[in-house]
Amino acid sequence: MLERLNEAMEYVEHRLDGHIDVAEAARIAMTSEYHLRRMFSALAGMPLSEYIRRRRLTVAGAEVLAGDRTLLDVAVRYGYASGEAFARAFRTVHGVGPGEARRTGAALRSQPRMSFRLVVEGTSSMRYRIVEKEEFRVVGRKARVPLVHEGVNPAIATFIRSIGGETVERIKGLSDQEPEGIVQVSDDLADSRAEGTELDYYHGVVSSAPVPEDMDALPVAAGTWAVFDSSGAFPQALQYLWRDVFTEWFPSNPYRSRPGPEILRVHVSPDGAQADAQLWIPVERVAAA
Repeated sequence: MLERLNEAMEYVEHRLDGHIDVAEAARIAMTSEYHLRRMFSALAGMPLSEYIRRRRLTVAGAEVLAGDRTLLDVAVRYGYASGEAFARAFRTVHGVGPGEARRTGAALRSQPRMSFRLVVEGTSSMRYRIVEKEEFRVVGRKARVPLVHEGVNPAIATFIRSIGGETVERIKGLSDQEPEGIVQVSDDLADSRAEGTELDYYHGVVSSAPVPEDMDALPVAAGTWAVFDSSGAFPQALQYLWRDVFTEWFPSNPYRSRPGPEILRVHVSPDGAQADAQLWIPVERVAAA
């Protein structure tokens, strides 16, 4: 998987001054575009789109300093429709505008070319199982919240407190299948999965029961799920679990992620310091090459 991902990175590198088709990069990596974006974000710590933007502006910065082309020519070559748009993007990455950089020879920031290699540590094992599940519904309360990569998500914490104990007990009573009890469900995330982008968050249960009028429901199609169990410090262990699934489990197993909600069931200790968690990720098996 990592060798194919590096081939996809070569494809990107050779087209920084032209159109980059992420679907074609995914084909080179022999996976889906959805999974490529998820894998890259987990491995690189940034969205693929952000990496491409930084690499383009790194190479464009060298051309700005060289002075062989006009600034507008450089802007157009690297996909910007106007000099103003190029200048804004250039300043965001380099901290200085292209005109000033050319006049003063200012120091610019560089996004190195990215490649991936396997580091074998063997320090931990992941407990998982594969489940085939018929279609179901997530029933509960829904909110649109920003994505937070580390620490407690304050928007989610505020939303949960607003639901009220009586309503939570009514929601619990609708649980009639695995994963049992109250679950936290993330759906409709941006492809980039960048910090601050929004997602649909459901505080609810997995159910086949009729949906009460005052509750929200998310229909989920039948499919295959990878189910992971974890215990550790809260909330860090949960966020590390997501990371480890994409950086360790997927590269080592014949599955890839598919579109669908991610379901988390958490039991937090009375002091709030520890948690037992179960994470459900929608997957599909990869055909042998």
